[in-house]
Amino acid sequence: MTPLENLRDFSPEAVELKLKELGQPAYRGRQVLEWAYQKSADSFSVMTDLPRELRRQLAERYSLALPEKKSEQLSSDGTRKFLFGLEDGEAIETVLIPEPGRLTLCVSTQVGCRFGCAFCLTGAHGFRRNLFPHEIVGQVVAVNRLLGESASARQLVFMGMGEPLDNFENTVIALQILTHRRGMAFPRRRITLSTAGIAPMIEKLGQEVPVNLAISLNAPDDRLRSQLMPVNKKYPIPGLLAACRRYPMQRRQWLTFEYVLIKGVNDSEEQARKLAKLLKPLKAKVNLIAMNRHPGSEYQPPSEEVELRFQRALKERGLNAFRRQSRGSDILAACGQLQGALTGKGKG
Repeated sequence: MTPLENLRDFSPEAVELKLKELGQPAYRGRQVLEWAYQKSADSFSVMTDLPRELRRQLAERYSLALPEKKSEQLSSDGTRKFLFGLEDGEAIETVLIPEPGRLTLCVSTQVGCRFGCAFCLTGAHGFRRNLFPHEIVGQVVAVNRLLGESASARQLVFMGMGEPLDNFENTVIALQILTHRRGMAFPRRRITLSTAGIAPMIEKLGQEVPVNLAISLNAPDDRLRSQLMPVNKKYPIPGLLAACRRYPMQRRQWLTFEYVLIKGVNDSEEQARKLAKLLKPLKAKVNLIAMNRHPGSEYQPPSEEVELRFQRALKERGLNAFRRQSRGSDILAACGQLQGALTGKGKG
């Protein structure tokens, strides 16, 4: 039996068109979208303000299945990591981060990752497949269902498993749903997409859904960056920064460059000076993140003294630089630690 299409794989406009094709008035499409996104419905049977016959027709054609929570871990700092099982037996991890006055959700866009950054556990397990739009958006819907009416994630970071711009089409559809007023209605300023630096896709993202952009840089020169991030061999720093300069931004927006500090590798004052010179022409800020330890890694984080010295060197040269504290590292929920382990067809 052929699996049903998931209705969350379609943009809100496409959903409204599908209801129109069933001979329904325009407001029926709006009702279905409200159930799917504002009320987090996982079946058509709960849509009690729709005629019974329409609910039957929709259930025969489409699914509203959500990723299934397989397990949950709670960090000592309040971070929650969810392991979600997908319909084909694969698995992904999603992280909910409590912050003052808000909840931030870190979502995944792929099962695994093909880019193999040297400091990242996700890439060490290889690439399985892209996530569909309904699996990306479904993480947000599923977590909001788990939170109940008392709370909801209102800030999103595309910093989970996978490279969002390597799954460009599905990621863009998901972003369209997340930002649409009849979808999940997230302001674009509350969504940040992190990329390893696929330069042509950065420009395309700016044309499609220009959310906040974060670039995982991690080195001030091509030689070292290519060692740490193989993607740099195809998209070296000069072309990457040129694409960043062309990325459309509002007056109060800044490009974010993420820099994972690794002991004895990229944490010297000389490297800080080179980084400042490289980024000074851009409207940019730098987030410094100490390397998060994970099983099998040969790398270690630097001392706090070294972190502070690196930050000071950037600030002295006019660059906005912030030290970001990792969250959830004790449950392998921090930057570079996600892996999506699940018995069966998923990774173990």
